[in-house]
Amino acid sequence: MSLSDYFNLLVSDYTLRTITLGTAVLGAVCGMLGSFAVLRKQSLLGDAISHAALPGIALAFIITGVKDPNLLLIGALVSGLIGTFWIKGIVKRTRLKNDTALGLILSLFFGFGMLLLTFIQKMPNANQAGLDKYLFGQAATLVESDVWVMALVTGLSLLVLLLFWKELKLLLFDPDYTKTLGFNTRFLDILITIFIVLAIVLGLQTVGVVLMSAMLLAPAAAARQWTNNLSTMIIIASIFGAFSGVFGTAISASQDNLSTGPVIVLVAATFVLFSFIFSPGRGILFRQIRFHRNRKELNLKKTLTFMYRIVKDHDNISHPHAIRILNNFHGFTRKTLEQLEKQQLIRVEGNEWAMTEKGFEEAARMYHQIGNNHD
Repeated sequence: MSLSDYFNLLVSDYTLRTITLGTAVLGAVCGMLGSFAVLRKQSLLGDAISHAALPGIALAFIITGVKDPNLLLIGALVSGLIGTFWIKGIVKRTRLKNDTALGLILSLFFGFGMLLLTFIQKMPNANQAGLDKYLFGQAATLVESDVWVMALVTGLSLLVLLLFWKELKLLLFDPDYTKTLGFNTRFLDILITIFIVLAIVLGLQTVGVVLMSAMLLAPAAAARQWTNNLSTMIIIASIFGAFSGVFGTAISASQDNLSTGPVIVLVAATFVLFSFIFSPGRGILFRQIRFHRNRKELNLKKTLTFMYRIVKDHDNISHPHAIRILNNFHGFTRKTLEQLEKQQLIRVEGNEWAMTEKGFEEAARMYHQIGNNHD
């Protein structure tokens, strides 16, 4: 099936429509909440929570004996929250740094989860488990009720952001100042963390434990390159996440034997790469353009200030003696002189040149400014 066939079937085919809507909503909520994780420098939090959810999924199956997606996700939610608060407890009560606590919990919970999966394989009802799908995700298992749950969580997340916008914004950029204003920073921290855990748990069925961290962080990392405004970043991250879900699902459906989750993550990574290169403010391309432009401007200023040092003692800056001295200076290129002439800072006649009044004034201003900076 080609991409055009996919988009033609999108309206009429229930399965394609459900999967596309599900991945789009998941990408949007991950972009929205992932922005907070990125700005709080908790990029590993998503990885730790997704891995911490694995033993909850396995325990839910062991206790109930049935593969009910809702029960499994409740188990993942409980396990993920426990892992999250363990991380915060370790950081608060010990001298360990946040990244160390994240790594410890990630390894501990994931190892325990894999041990439980090995145990489940020996159970009589192991055939119906299929819990390995939660490692890398299986978007084809999404049903309409899953999409409604994702939409509900997205709506609740948006409502919480609107209600606590000022407080959460302050918490992001200055937690100490937020506390001095009387806001309950612990409550705000727990609130945003719970919604991040919810988003991660919802994405396990689609993207899987291993790749869920990338789904949470990639849209936000891409959006961060385009703006310094928090609300704009959240909107852009949500759009990047939604498009990653749609295009990833489309590419996966149009090709044989392509898992949807990894393709979605690769599309999100493409947005990140594009943003790193082409964003006007921070992009590598525009940064290089600004670098070369600034270097060219610096060369012009260096040449102009050198000329100024030579001619400043002459009453008439077009005096032949000044022109002759300038012609004996070989520290500038013909291209530099052409640029200075274009800006009417010097005048060139044949093989001789001299500073104009405008050039002399501009050079004097720069020369005195440099002297004041050194003082």
